[in-house]
Amino acid sequence: MNFNISEHLFEQAVQVMPGGVNSPVRAYGSVGRTPLFIDHAKGSKIYDVDGNEFIDYVCSYGPGILGHAREEVVEAVQKAAVDGLTYGAPTRKETIIAEMIKAFMPSMEVMRLVSSGTEAVMSAIRTARGYTGRDKIIKFKGCYHGHSDGLLVKAGSAALTSSVPDSAGVPAGYTQTTLVALYNNEDSVRELFEENKDEIAALIVEPVAANMGVVPPKPGFLQFLRDITAENGTVLIFDEVITGFRLALGGAQEYYGIQADMTTLGKIVGGGMPMAAYGGRKEIMDHVSPVGKVYQAGTLSGNPIATAAGIKTLEILQGDPAIYERIDASAGKIAEALKERSTITGQAIQVNQVGSLLCAYFTDQPVMDYDGATSSDMNAFSNYFGYALEHGIYLAPSQYEAMFVSDAHTKEDIQKTCDVIKGQR
Repeated sequence: MNFNISEHLFEQAVQVMPGGVNSPVRAYGSVGRTPLFIDHAKGSKIYDVDGNEFIDYVCSYGPGILGHAREEVVEAVQKAAVDGLTYGAPTRKETIIAEMIKAFMPSMEVMRLVSSGTEAVMSAIRTARGYTGRDKIIKFKGCYHGHSDGLLVKAGSAALTSSVPDSAGVPAGYTQTTLVALYNNEDSVRELFEENKDEIAALIVEPVAANMGVVPPKPGFLQFLRDITAENGTVLIFDEVITGFRLALGGAQEYYGIQADMTTLGKIVGGGMPMAAYGGRKEIMDHVSPVGKVYQAGTLSGNPIATAAGIKTLEILQGDPAIYERIDASAGKIAEALKERSTITGQAIQVNQVGSLLCAYFTDQPVMDYDGATSSDMNAFSNYFGYALEHGIYLAPSQYEAMFVSDAHTKEDIQKTCDVIKGQR
């Protein structure tokens, strides 16, 4: 394939944007290549500026559950745009989508629409602190919840109860109230609750960790989190920015049969437009301004174009429940092909799949946590990524991103993908 135009555009981009991109993963740094510049996309395919066609398994990192430029969604956006791009005032569509979300996720009794997953998480944590009157929160090593200051932390070298900033520009004081536990490790969570009794406002978790690749919860782990937070008067927050409407209409909470106190949503909820939401029990959300004293605002929150896209996307998902069966089955076929690749090549590959989310790790150890994910051979992943790209398969340029399957992926797309993975093309 020829990537000359992308290479030229990247040379221009690095002059005016840090690393030439507006989100770090797009720079292709971990795979040692020049990023592709995309021209357009349709259905399961994405096309770069050099005219190359790829079967897309990035799906904009999750929102594209219906594929690209689904006709009904595009029509809804076009119609909404004719009426104006933004008002800074309430619209009926905000209430409609909030009612739909509540119907699918009953734990979200009251919610607020925002513009990004980062904003949703930041606001949910502030609300939990306002509700409980406590300051400390627990997050898990390897789970990503956006780039707000208090969440850019890693486990300190001394103990789990010590957190240090994981980014320059974040004052140490911002992370002193963030405690880091180990995903899928109940003892690490118990320890934090014992050492910080009556001080923990919230525990936030990706119910399926999807920012260190894909790591499913161990059986009973989410129920354990539900129980221990309830026992300690701590708000349980499910970050469903990725899993929301991806695993089921009711997200991970429906998939695993466990309700959180608060939920954050993004990606699919906006139908491809920048929109997110946070919400939960009414008694908690009643602390949000103007009803309560927890301040949060946003000029573009509930944007009429984004709500139009979101409503239409959720309507399609609701109207065709078999979508989930189709995309889960397609992901399963790819997972099997990856396992066959391991057998064919003799290369150790671990495959984690939850619904239409999956990830291949180049390691001989089962991946059940962050340490397992980081044991993957980065050179092997980089080679695999380059091989797939050269054969028309578009994957995320990072070991720690999920592979997303959409309803636009045809049987032919899946078969070609499996053939490429097994080295038959």
